[in-house]
Amino acid sequence: MEQINIDIETYSGTDLSKAGVYKYAEDPSFTVLLFAYSIDHSPVRCIECAKGERIPASVIEALRDESVYKYAFNASFERICLSRYLAIPLSPISWRCTMVGSLYLGLPGSLAGVGAVLGLEKQKLTEGKDLIRYFSIPCKPTAVNGGRTRNLPEHAPEKWEAFVKYNIRDVETEMGIADKISRFPVPDFIWDQYVLDQQINDLGVGIDRDFVSQAIKCDSTSHERYLNRAIEITGLSNPNSPIQLKEWLAGQGAEVTSLTKKEVKDLISRSTGKVKEALTLRRLLSKSSVKKYTAMEVCCCGDGRAHGLLQFYGANRTGRWAGRLIQVQNLPQNHLPDLDLARDLIKSGAFEEAELLYDSLPELLSELIRTAFVPREGCKFIVADFSAVEARALSWMAGEKWRMEVFKKNGDIYCASASQMFGVPVEKHGVNSDLRQKGKIAELALGYGGSVGAMIAMGALDMGLTEEELQSIVSAWRQSSPRIVQFWWNVGKAAMKAVKERTIQRVGCITFHYESGFLIATLPSGRSLFYARPRVIRNQYDRESLTYMGVGTNKQWERIESYGPKIVENLTQALCRDLLAEAMDRLSKAGYQIVMHVHDEVVIEAAMDTDVDSVCEIMARTPDWAKGLELSAAGYECEFYQKD
Repeated sequence: MEQINIDIETYSGTDLSKAGVYKYAEDPSFTVLLFAYSIDHSPVRCIECAKGERIPASVIEALRDESVYKYAFNASFERICLSRYLAIPLSPISWRCTMVGSLYLGLPGSLAGVGAVLGLEKQKLTEGKDLIRYFSIPCKPTAVNGGRTRNLPEHAPEKWEAFVKYNIRDVETEMGIADKISRFPVPDFIWDQYVLDQQINDLGVGIDRDFVSQAIKCDSTSHERYLNRAIEITGLSNPNSPIQLKEWLAGQGAEVTSLTKKEVKDLISRSTGKVKEALTLRRLLSKSSVKKYTAMEVCCCGDGRAHGLLQFYGANRTGRWAGRLIQVQNLPQNHLPDLDLARDLIKSGAFEEAELLYDSLPELLSELIRTAFVPREGCKFIVADFSAVEARALSWMAGEKWRMEVFKKNGDIYCASASQMFGVPVEKHGVNSDLRQKGKIAELALGYGGSVGAMIAMGALDMGLTEEELQSIVSAWRQSSPRIVQFWWNVGKAAMKAVKERTIQRVGCITFHYESGFLIATLPSGRSLFYARPRVIRNQYDRESLTYMGVGTNKQWERIESYGPKIVENLTQALCRDLLAEAMDRLSKAGYQIVMHVHDEVVIEAAMDTDVDSVCEIMARTPDWAKGLELSAAGYECEFYQKD
């Protein structure tokens, strides 16, 4: 036996979408209902576990055998569920995820979506959702169903037969996908990264459940008080309703068209009396980040840890990781100087004292979210991240030498950028320090072709800049970084030429070529980005433009238009992803236990005597394929997760 293709259907009383597969499989009611499989491309067989059939011993041995490859779509689900069902910890080493293979090619992340895009003969059966709803989750007890809370095969034999066919078809569809995408196999080094990703998710990260429980209680208490006060002030039945609140504001002489976060903030600064208080309460009541505490409580497993918080290749175009469940990729920052005190007040239930010391409980809870992640007893967290890694990677790819020199000397890129833009020396706390802010916003907003709109979206006006001066900043930045600007347009031209002429095009360290319906951009790391069914069209501005098929902003498979700077953004972020992946590989091989990572940052659970500098030194090593790229990493240690 060389490989086995698998799909399972399961039952659990836990909500998979909210709790994640680790907590789902931990539920006492969890079980495997159906186990469909194919050995070495043989016809699919289905084991009806719910009817007492047993998975053959030879198949169980294959699941344990690391020389036999196990294929499944979203393979982590099968691996984790079968580990629990069989009471055998299954290593991820020989598992291959067809979903990862699809995402690698820029295809949809669902079995049905990929099957449709590839035009498979045997596609996922559409009735599956209804069958899963019937057999895989608890049902409501009614007089008609005899008060039962779960549907078994004998309760609907015809539906069960359809469920078996559905399970078999999923394996056939997965095999069809694997066959179709085999022309562009995922490189072995990416599978090594997948294995490490699975090991990180298996390890999980500790959650301070007592703190989380008190934070939820604090939020509920303060929310009820704020709501009652808002009702008292406005007389509205539901002051959370935008329609009702707008009408009330209009009656107070404060007519508004929108109640977005930014609009409410602006209105508060211009209001007085009841209007100001009502808007302030609106802002407090709409604080949504505290919902992450509930997510933590729901997905925290019996071992006191949250697992499965990161999805490998979750960002379809660049291959970066995506946050799941708690969404660690968008945690609020913390700026409190006394995190320990604030955290202790909430954990001890001293909510009134906390409100006396801090402006707002919802905002306090928001800043404390990171601190809910804790290392195991006797350990500490070491948090290390790359310094300005996107700016470094972009400068290296474009060959912007003055920038590379700044990074080589560990200079302040914001000061250096402002100095280059305005032709005067700029120091952070010294001469012309006021220009550093302009250099900073320019660096953050303009690297991928952004202009005035990008600067405003990045918060330029909130930083004290005027709208009138933004265009001059854009022009100054582009003039000071001519190689980056030229790189944008060279990349766009090369991509279009590769599609039109079917020739290999090189721009610096990036190679473009067209093959079998894909525009393929190969990074110096050896990884490729795939743009499906590319075309060069005349766009609405009567210019040549590259388009391709991909998952758009509305999550639909659609034609997407791109251009040089946008492709450069893809390439840069993809390159940074590869730098992080290799750094994590080095850290893991050095014996460090990574519990999670956020953007360009790793969080390590380490013994108390572990040295931060050693972690940063390993992280900042430049890979052989990126000679000349100057990397730097900074780190700190903490007793709970936080921003330094």
